[in-house]
Amino acid sequence: MDSPMCLIENGDGKLRVVPEAVQYLCGIKQHVVVVAVVGLYRTGKSYLMNKLSGKRNGFALGATIQSKTKGIWMWCVPHPLKPDHTLVLLDTEGLGDVEKGDSENDAWIFCLAILLSSTLVYNSRGTIDQQAVEHLQYVSELTERIKVKSPGAASSRDNEEGEDAEYVQFFPNFIWAVRDFTLLLEIDGRNVTENQYLEHSLELKKGGGMKNMMYNLPRECIRKYFPTRQCFVFPSPTTPDKMPHLDSMDDGELCESFQRVANAFCGYIFQISNVKTLKGGHRVTGKMLGHLVNTYVSTIAQGAVPCLENAVLALAGIENRAAVDEGLAVYRKGMEEVMALFPVDIGHISTYHLRSDHQATQVFMERSFKDDKGDYLKDLAKAISEQYANLLIQNEIASEKKCKALLDDMYTSMAQKITEGMYAVPGGYDIYCNHHDNLVAQYRATPEKGVRAEEILDQFLRDKSQEKNSILQADKKLTENEKHIYEEKEKRGMAEQAVKTEKEIQQQLEKQIQDNEKIHQQKFCLLEAKMVQEAEDKKQDFEKAVYSKLQEHKKLLDKGFTEKEAAMNEEIQSLKEKAFDKVEQSQFLKTMTQAIIESLPNVLGHYYTYKNSREQRKALVFQERVKNFKLKSGAAGKTSAMPHKQNEAPGVVGNPQNQHIPPKGNGGTTAKSTVSEV
Repeated sequence: MDSPMCLIENGDGKLRVVPEAVQYLCGIKQHVVVVAVVGLYRTGKSYLMNKLSGKRNGFALGATIQSKTKGIWMWCVPHPLKPDHTLVLLDTEGLGDVEKGDSENDAWIFCLAILLSSTLVYNSRGTIDQQAVEHLQYVSELTERIKVKSPGAASSRDNEEGEDAEYVQFFPNFIWAVRDFTLLLEIDGRNVTENQYLEHSLELKKGGGMKNMMYNLPRECIRKYFPTRQCFVFPSPTTPDKMPHLDSMDDGELCESFQRVANAFCGYIFQISNVKTLKGGHRVTGKMLGHLVNTYVSTIAQGAVPCLENAVLALAGIENRAAVDEGLAVYRKGMEEVMALFPVDIGHISTYHLRSDHQATQVFMERSFKDDKGDYLKDLAKAISEQYANLLIQNEIASEKKCKALLDDMYTSMAQKITEGMYAVPGGYDIYCNHHDNLVAQYRATPEKGVRAEEILDQFLRDKSQEKNSILQADKKLTENEKHIYEEKEKRGMAEQAVKTEKEIQQQLEKQIQDNEKIHQQKFCLLEAKMVQEAEDKKQDFEKAVYSKLQEHKKLLDKGFTEKEAAMNEEIQSLKEKAFDKVEQSQFLKTMTQAIIESLPNVLGHYYTYKNSREQRKALVFQERVKNFKLKSGAAGKTSAMPHKQNEAPGVVGNPQNQHIPPKGNGGTTAKSTVSEV
């Protein structure tokens, strides 16, 4: 992005998303580190954002008393320290703008900055005094404007307290940038660091009373919701007369101490600012951030309060559906190579299928989250099953076409010999059988026929059985006993071929069952690894919350605030109990495993639906053949008295294909046959 663009417009006190900006965000597939700056108007927020971008110009600085930034502006730049990450800088409209005079609108701007960022910079001028703290009044309203859980999930007071303790798990890092600081960093005559100065400014006053309560409230909120705090105090960058021209000044023209603090500020943010994460540790991409912007602004526009749980669920639905589509695209891409080779044997296509399914599931697992019931995992498995079933069918059709074309080509010379009457002579049956056996041997020796090689051969042999029998019966060299022996031999041969066909089909079925078992194991391993990682992320979130509570607990006890000890102990204990719920993990794994098991039969279901449909078509074709045969038989009966031409066998005159009727008991279809006639 060459320059900033408005992300959220603010006009007439109403916030609106800028579609072009969200569209740009949605095009960012990388994880995003989001830094937002808030503070009073005309305090130099835009200058800090430009400094972080590494550019002198970008966000409008302005040289007058009027605020230049309206709404929330965005600038996306490559992260200087994290490859394959995008740094998203959000410059917000100044709070307390006298021209606007709308504190409600300011509060929502502040809340959006918190909801969208992983690091929040609060920019103020002068010192951290009571007035500066009071300007952070919006902090004390956060629990009223941001909900962790949906109302139904936090109906009781206990749940609300538990929700309050969870804010620190998703709130951004907090940096207080004090501009134009002119005082010495001393407290009670001793030098202090910038952070010690901040912590001193956030100390609570003991005692009751409305005055102390109002004094403590914003400080308590900052301490509670922003456990990771850092402070930078900036001296004035230049003389007052040059301040209007700050955006055109080189770094060398600025105060050396200001440059030193500015560089330390940028370095700290680049180092400690993490990828924006959702509750549960899910890392946010630019696309996900765009969806969050739409969700939060739409909720506010409707007069409702943004809820993190609802936003995450809505985002999970979008991302999980995209994860299914992405996984399926990976599967299709992985199968393109084998598709170009059709027809192939079952082992070949199976190898590609197992590899592509594994890759697709990996991609899905990396992107999906909160698929607690495994619905989206099942959707992916179902989509892959349908795709694989279609590929199996395409491979079968390709095998059928190749095998039939091969047999037709090989049979051409035999058909010519029938027309010429070569087999319609005494001893012609032996000649025919010799040619017939050579054809079968040559067919079997031809490689790469695919998965229906034996099945199509079985169909071919059945089609030619009547032709073969006609030549046998017409051979005057053979006795009736010899003909009977040949008939029995032919039956045994047909039975052996049927066994080979059934074996071919059975091997393919067994291979698919084995593949399902392997896929089950692959998915289970990936799921278990994902569950462990998510549990670790969740544990880290809770540990972060517990640590912050312990630190705050210690500080308050050191200062003598013993009356808060019981409440804080209760919060800490609650967080510890939630940190690692083995029962919840076990139930999740059980649910997802069941989802995997339920998804696996889909491929067989789709495949055998096709098989059944093909069998029905075969039955119709066979019935039509029987009908035609009866009609022709009737016509032949009327001319049966006509003598045959010399040396011609009955039933092979003219076009021999008219006699290709399967014999009773061998023709037609069986329950396991998969021969296609269409």
